[in-house]
Amino acid sequence: MKIALVGLSGGTHIGGSFARAARELGIATIWFDADEAFQAPRLLRALSWRFAARRPPRLGSFSDKVVDTCARESPELLIALGTATLTRSALQRLRSLDITCLAFSSDDPWNCNLRAGWHLAAIPAYDVIFTPRSLNLEDFRRLGCADVRYLPFGYDDEIFNPLRGRVDAPRWDVLFVGGADRDRNAFMSEFLRSGLRTALVGGYWDRFPQTRSFALGFKTPDELFALTAAAKVNICLVRRANRDGHVMRSFEIAAAGGCMLAEDTDEHRQIFGPDGETVLYFRNARDASERASLLLERPAERARLGAAIRARVAVPQNTYRARLVTMLEAAGALHSRIKTPPPRIAAQ
Repeated sequence: MKIALVGLSGGTHIGGSFARAARELGIATIWFDADEAFQAPRLLRALSWRFAARRPPRLGSFSDKVVDTCARESPELLIALGTATLTRSALQRLRSLDITCLAFSSDDPWNCNLRAGWHLAAIPAYDVIFTPRSLNLEDFRRLGCADVRYLPFGYDDEIFNPLRGRVDAPRWDVLFVGGADRDRNAFMSEFLRSGLRTALVGGYWDRFPQTRSFALGFKTPDELFALTAAAKVNICLVRRANRDGHVMRSFEIAAAGGCMLAEDTDEHRQIFGPDGETVLYFRNARDASERASLLLERPAERARLGAAIRARVAVPQNTYRARLVTMLEAAGALHSRIKTPPPRIAAQ
């Protein structure tokens, strides 16, 4: 069996996680780095984003490359991960080659910061759309997608696995990992008034005076795991513009055995259970600061929650290897030539 993967692979991008999962399942892969579609001088990228409907400057040539390579290599399946960077015509040509095309829509295509007409036009050309947000399901169906399925994020057990050994890291009272979206910046600016010793990992926190002194910038996957495992409290905050019910960090914190304060959403409660079982929930910044302070006073409770959430969530069924198997099974039902490999997802 051979599959083509289109996505980003640096850091903790899910493209790298799916590529590793395919390798562990013994599946041959053709990798296409979606970043190639954006490669252009900075001014051209900015102009394309602003005046060309957020179209990547090299979208056409990158899409042609994917089609030409797949025509030569003949994969049975193509999976686009993250913000898919293929045109509708490219997807139609791939399907005419008898290649089943799937997409995992990790971001909300209707996010006001990301919405692009060319992308919305391409989405119905996939055979199956997988989305990690339940609020997207009807949107995709109204767009014309024939087969839409909810598939949560997972975790990469090559990165978030305590059995690999802990790396020394600063022990912050509170850790948040994620970009400084407008709503997140407002939340953290209020949260930081609590005076708790807090670290912010991710992009753009250094641009705002309220958060600049707390910003650690970007971290490698190993550093990210170490910081997560060492932090006394990890905040898990969804992206409002993305209409998230959970995020990648929902699974990453759990897999690292971190004590979690999770934003109270229906999806989080489905994953983690009721308040106090494996996590504590919050509804706003004031609520989060009060509950974080409570946890900082109770080390035994933090240890209990960290062990409970890892036992509940860090199981083989939640790895990206398992998520890939789910996709392969869906493709196998659509395409008789695909032989789905056995779901070898036992704990490593």
